[in-house]
Amino acid sequence: MNFEILAPAGGMESLIAGVRSGANAVYLGGKLFNARRNAGNFNDEELKKAVEYCHQRGVKVYLTLNILLCDNELDQGYNQVKYALEAGVDAFIVQDVGVAQMIKECFPQSRIHASTQMSIMTPSGVKAAKELGFSRVVLPREMSIEEINEISNNTDIELELFVHGALCMCVSGQCYLSSVLGSRSGNRGLCAQPCRLPFTAGGDSKHALSLKDLSLIGHLDELDCITSLKIEGRMKRPEYVSAAVAAVKKAINGEYGTGDEFMLRSVFSRSGFTDGYLTAKRGRDMFGIRQKEDVTSASRVLKDISHNYDNENPLIPMDIEFTCVQNQPAVLKAYALGREAEIVGDIPEAAINKPMTVEALTDRLSKLGGTQFYAGNINITLDDGLILPVSKINEMRRLAVDKINKEERPCITALSFTAPKSIEKTGVKYATASFKSAEQIPDRHPFKRVFIPLDSPIEDFIDNRAGAVIPRGLFGQEKKITKQLERLKKAGVRNILCGNIDSYKLAKDMGFEVFGDFGLNIFNSMSAKHFNSPILSFELELNQANQINADDTGIIAYGRLPLMLTRNCPVKNDIGCAKCMGKGVLTDRKGFQFPVICSDYPCVEILNSVPVYMLDRLNEIKTDFIHFVFTVESKSQIEDIIKLYESGAKPDFKYTRGLYQRGLI
Repeated sequence: MNFEILAPAGGMESLIAGVRSGANAVYLGGKLFNARRNAGNFNDEELKKAVEYCHQRGVKVYLTLNILLCDNELDQGYNQVKYALEAGVDAFIVQDVGVAQMIKECFPQSRIHASTQMSIMTPSGVKAAKELGFSRVVLPREMSIEEINEISNNTDIELELFVHGALCMCVSGQCYLSSVLGSRSGNRGLCAQPCRLPFTAGGDSKHALSLKDLSLIGHLDELDCITSLKIEGRMKRPEYVSAAVAAVKKAINGEYGTGDEFMLRSVFSRSGFTDGYLTAKRGRDMFGIRQKEDVTSASRVLKDISHNYDNENPLIPMDIEFTCVQNQPAVLKAYALGREAEIVGDIPEAAINKPMTVEALTDRLSKLGGTQFYAGNINITLDDGLILPVSKINEMRRLAVDKINKEERPCITALSFTAPKSIEKTGVKYATASFKSAEQIPDRHPFKRVFIPLDSPIEDFIDNRAGAVIPRGLFGQEKKITKQLERLKKAGVRNILCGNIDSYKLAKDMGFEVFGDFGLNIFNSMSAKHFNSPILSFELELNQANQINADDTGIIAYGRLPLMLTRNCPVKNDIGCAKCMGKGVLTDRKGFQFPVICSDYPCVEILNSVPVYMLDRLNEIKTDFIHFVFTVESKSQIEDIIKLYESGAKPDFKYTRGLYQRGLI
């Protein structure tokens, strides 16, 4: 099996541990703009040293730029990309569509990988990523082997998959729990992991959102379509990185056994590991928390593991040609890492006692201990009766190693970049709305565009002149979605609301007028320009949203914000669907209740306990439109909300201003 082993590096010690344990590539973050801002990460000088260390060992370096950037950060993002490329970084892991555009336009030679935070989960999504300039897609952790193969069979770009590490309850990029509850956004690199806190779902489970750690190391023979095997853990200690890399390497070589799994579990686990998503065996067995015995097990093995990367591990073969003939300086040529070094030494002398032999020279030139190299092919041309001091031969060998290790800085083509200028719009002009069911739609309403679920009856679309909302959780659903869109097209439906690039690409290619939903995480003007009439991220502050420089933008002004999109229904796992009857709720440790919304598609949504409400502050909203999201409301409640909108009054129910007012940390 020919895989890239991709190791996490939260700091230099973890990077060294991963490389010495057998990683082929590492991913790391700078001090800004990465999804693990609480890791040690690398400043500019540390990044340069990290790249140098890795490239000397044939290891690639991928820099994470996998968060959303606002307009006033794009210049800094440009500068970080420029410096990273000059330092020799091999690729960038990117979430933000606007950032991806900036990188490809300004640094055309660069490689970008689509972060799992982009929520790409279908063949159409991968095609969209390729059109945006991505050369690799990091797939969601929630995919089954059949769904992975469906994508692989329909693309020629590289695929990367997490095979070991922490597992989030929510689809990456679609989690807003930490930001809405505590202003610490996963999409901005500061997730506080509130899902690990106590949540109940009606049964006896006390941690209904805490999954065990993922481990697919025993399934590598099924993943031959994957280019890169990714290990999660930039917040983990070096011993963890070393153990995980070593385990993956053993599995690739067919040497992974129960003892290795026990070691991994001892290093770090949450009640063990799960492969439930890959095997499509989702359910309660996938859940677990960090327990006392997990911590105790770790303390026993960490010291032993740390010795695995104490010393340099010779990873790279070095071929050597050595020529030593009469009356000419000795010449040593070394070849490694695709580079060549030539060292010219002294003129050999006639030997008085013991002349040099090919065998002795071979032994001397093979002594590469303490470096990352081991001796490959050694070819020697030697005249009889000659001698060179051992110290001179050793010096030639050391100089050759030093010269091979010196990588020339790449020549960077950097086109200039001008960040979008903020604008002042005149204010809200119109309103749109999406409904969980057509039965909620009032007979009289003010909405210019109305959207209902994709699988609604045809007559509901016709009677309400409605467009369709394509669900965000599309795992394995592309063929089904395509058939449903064909049905709507024949019926004359034209408008489609899409919350990920997968469905946006699919619906647009089919000839619909496609609108961008909040799940696209549109955070800056560059990303907003990619999509038609986009609903901006509700993680923006209101003044940031107001200044987005793109045509026809909107924000959610009313609705229960979706905090999680998850493929594992916590209520189903705890009490079962029969008892839930579509009215499930989660309850946190403070007693707040969060509705859980079922779907005919692979995911459920967990909503906020109260709706966001901005209808009494419309004069402060300068976007072109506002959007209403109706989920658990009855038709009469919606009629009351419309009256509040028309009067601009405050409501008599509990609400939140969301992040529009308090912003993110």
